[in-house]
Amino acid sequence: MSEWLDARMRDEIDDQVAEAFDAYLADRLAEPGPLRASLAWGRSPAVVLGTVGLGALATAQASTGGAVVYWIWGAIAVIDLAWLRAARRS
Repeated sequence: MSEWLDARMRDEIDDQVAEAFDAYLADRLAEPGPLRASLAWGRSPAVVLGTVGLGALATAQASTGGAVVYWIWGAIAVIDLAWLRAARRS
């Protein structure tokens, strides 16, 4: 019987965490910011999200770590900032 209660409690906690995360994301999307502004200008955030996704894959594949990972994420930051600034000027 205690296992059933534990599983039920876990499910309830998972649901509460998911609801809180959804509310947090909704609040964050309502706040002004570069990604929100790019959506208002009709530009897709796909470039930023794509570079972050590729960076995560490249980081996972980097065998040496350290300097390689820093260069990867530095390049991503430069690309994303340039794209967001170009979006702001449009």
